Amino acid sequence: MLFVTIAIALLFDFLNGFNDSAAMVASVVSSRALSPRKALLLAAIGGFAGPFLFGVAVAKTIGGDLFSAQVLAPSVILAALLGAVFWGGVTWYFGIPSSSSHALIGGLMGAVIMASGVDAVHWPALEKIVLALALSPPLGFLAGFLLTRLIYFLARNATPRVNDLFRLLQVFTSFGLSLSHGTNDAQKTMGVVTLLLLIEGVIPTFHVPLWVIAASASAMALGTAIGGWRQIRTLGGRIFRVRPVNGVASQLGGATVIGVAALLGGPVSTTQVISSAIMGSGAAERWGKVRWQVGQEMLTAWLLTIPAAGLISALFYLGLQTVLPTF
Repeated sequence: MLFVTIAIALLFDFLNGFNDSAAMVASVVSSRALSPRKALLLAAIGGFAGPFLFGVAVAKTIGGDLFSAQVLAPSVILAALLGAVFWGGVTWYFGIPSSSSHALIGGLMGAVIMASGVDAVHWPALEKIVLALALSPPLGFLAGFLLTRLIYFLARNATPRVNDLFRLLQVFTSFGLSLSHGTNDAQKTMGVVTLLLLIEGVIPTFHVPLWVIAASASAMALGTAIGGWRQIRTLGGRIFRVRPVNGVASQLGGATVIGVAALLGGPVSTTQVISSAIMGSGAAERWGKVRWQVGQEMLTAWLLTIPAAGLISALFYLGLQTVLPTF
């Protein structure tokens, strides 16, 4: 069951990359700076390299600081992962850019509280996570808005050919975004797997083994390379028609917010941050240009994800206790 649980953790990481590929490549594809296949391949490479280059602070927050490992059983981790994967599948089916980060946090909370009560949760660490998740979308919106205004000011006398420059810049900002995504999102699975290894006594203290980093980064990169096409259409066209200047601003702003959060150990949602940055970039041109109804739909999905994933994971835990009471 240990190997089964690790396999499901890697499946979650695969789905994380699959879903978040939309956030990373929607603007660069919509503006035609890169073909979809090239954009996804570039994002996969960056996502794989990120955790090797910038450390594993987020993994420590998720796996080492949030719960008391001494009171947890492996079935708790399995239930949390099953709940997060199930909710991710539901949102993918309906083409909703939901947050894998929210799903995992909600799944962990639901399973842990059902199994061990609220005392197993380290509330100061949870406050840090909730703060990062709550502040990152408005910061992404602000970054997209300000960078778009700045770019328009700097290029105020440019000819339409400046769009060729922006398309070239998008290749670099897209890769930077994928690096920040790998630095933040892949680490969440690393933290869960390392917590599982600690619970099972495979490792004596919480430290992320190199093979866990490689396996998690590989699973997410594979999911990114395949891509979530339903969500790409939502982010690339339904919010507003993204042009190269919007792509540069939203990707640069989003990458900055996600990267800084990762270095500080704050897990954030790539989908949230980039969606917000895209909306901020559109609002910088004209407030009415953005289809706010799409943003409201995504906000509803985000608000539902933590309680929904938590409830589903709690039910999975009860089911596992019936089927595998000793696990």
